[in-house]
Amino acid sequence: MKLEISGLSFSYSDRDVLDQLDIQVGEGEFVSILGASGCGKSTILKLLTGVLTPAAGRIAVDGEEIHGMTGHFAYMPQNDLLFPWKTILDNVCLYGRIHGTMDSARKEARENMAAFGLAGYEDAYPSSLSGGMRQRAAFLRTALCKSEILLLDEPFGALDVITRGEMQDWLLSMRKKMNRTVVLVTHDMDEAIYLSDRILILGGRPSRVICQLTPETPAEGRSRDWLYGQGELRRRIHREIMGDGDARERESSAGKERS
Repeated sequence: MKLEISGLSFSYSDRDVLDQLDIQVGEGEFVSILGASGCGKSTILKLLTGVLTPAAGRIAVDGEEIHGMTGHFAYMPQNDLLFPWKTILDNVCLYGRIHGTMDSARKEARENMAAFGLAGYEDAYPSSLSGGMRQRAAFLRTALCKSEILLLDEPFGALDVITRGEMQDWLLSMRKKMNRTVVLVTHDMDEAIYLSDRILILGGRPSRVICQLTPETPAEGRSRDWLYGQGELRRRIHREIMGDGDARERESSAGKERS
């Protein structure tokens, strides 16, 4: 396992959010976390990055327990957070500036501009870019961090439906090139189905993983047509998030007893 979370618990002052949470993510795996609003999805990412401190539990990368802020994670929030007074090139090279490796960061950034759909915009300012292009710039900034695990916190949530779909297509095409382990927090069922190797659904109060689902990938790869045919998986996710999974199981057990 690349990432192991075991027995993780966390509370805000007025409520328990997570209780004995267990998650495992394999090397190179893309895992999405779904759940109702307020269930603690983003809290998990903040605990991983060290922004928050767990009340209990263990977080390990490559089998080694970690504490606080480390270099294992690169975090991308929902908003692009680009500096408006800096060019796109300077924005995506923020990691290099912080760590004193600006020359190599600029070289690597220029080499990746085309792959991220930003060729020709190196010297442009964020205000001249579309929302999707700004998110690609933010993604490149995250990818240039020398971290093994990418944490994506609803990165396309602020975009309109069409642009969000385009960004999902782009990210699907970029997965092999990035060759990273990815944990995505999203409220979008289709996004999770389309992009993920595995989907974790949080539920309960406090939250825990109540269901794990693995979308099947056809031999020819995933496509929008494939996604549109995932109605049953979409219904299953919706039922689990709405808390109907246990009820269906009870109904099934009751039916077996009657028969």
